[in-house]
Amino acid sequence: MTRIGTLFIALLLYPVTPLRAQEPTVLVELFTSQGCSSCPPADALLRELARREDVLALALHVDYWDYIGWKDIFARPENSARQRAYAAADGRRMVYTPQIIIDGSDEVMGTHPKDVAALIEKHSAGGDVSLDIVRADDSLTIEALAAPGAEGICAVQLVRYRRHATVEITRGENAGRTLDYTNIVTDMTRLADWDMRTPLNLQVPLTGDLPAAVVIQHGRNGPVEAMARVH
Repeated sequence: MTRIGTLFIALLLYPVTPLRAQEPTVLVELFTSQGCSSCPPADALLRELARREDVLALALHVDYWDYIGWKDIFARPENSARQRAYAAADGRRMVYTPQIIIDGSDEVMGTHPKDVAALIEKHSAGGDVSLDIVRADDSLTIEALAAPGAEGICAVQLVRYRRHATVEITRGENAGRTLDYTNIVTDMTRLADWDMRTPLNLQVPLTGDLPAAVVIQHGRNGPVEAMARVH
C-alpha cells in the first residue's frame, strides 16, 4: 500500500478534530489615565497580559484626571461611570488609577503584577455560560446557554477597542514621555438584558475594522460569566 493510501485510512479511522482558538476566560479591565504618573507601569503590565490567549485585557481611560494639566485623548466619561459603578457594587466610595478589576469581581492595584496574576488564576475556571459568536460580513450572531440551575439577569455587551497607540505627552504629570497603550476601549454597547434561564440568540450589526469582543456579566457591573473575541 502506498504511503498516501495509509494516510487516508488513518484519517478515516482517526479523524482529526479541527482546532479552535482558545477563548479568553478572564476579563481584565485597567482603569488608567494619561495624566496619572503612577499609570505607565500598569499600562505596560496590560500590554503583557494582552498577549495571553486566556485573558481579555482592556484599557478603560478615565476623564477625572483631565483637569491636572493633560487631557487624556482616549478618556471616556462612560469609563469613569463604569469604574464608579464597580466601586458602588463593592461598597467602596472612592475610585483611583491605576486600578484593575478582574472578572467584574475583584479589584487590585494595577502596579501589583503578582496580585494580578493570582487573581487571574483564581478566575481561570470561567463562568456558568457557554458562549458562541459568529461574524458574517457586517452581522454578528451571539448564542449563549447557561448551566442548569444558573439564574439572574446578565448584560450582553459588545466591546470595540483599538489594539495599539503611541502618544507623546506634553503636559501634566507625564510631560515629556512617549507612552504606549494597548487594547484601548472605544465603545461598550449594551446589546440586551438576558435571563439566564432561557437560551440567548441575538443577531446584531457589526461594521468597521476595530477589534471586538462580547462580554456577558451580571447587571453590567457584576461577575463575568463569559466572553469571546470576534474573529
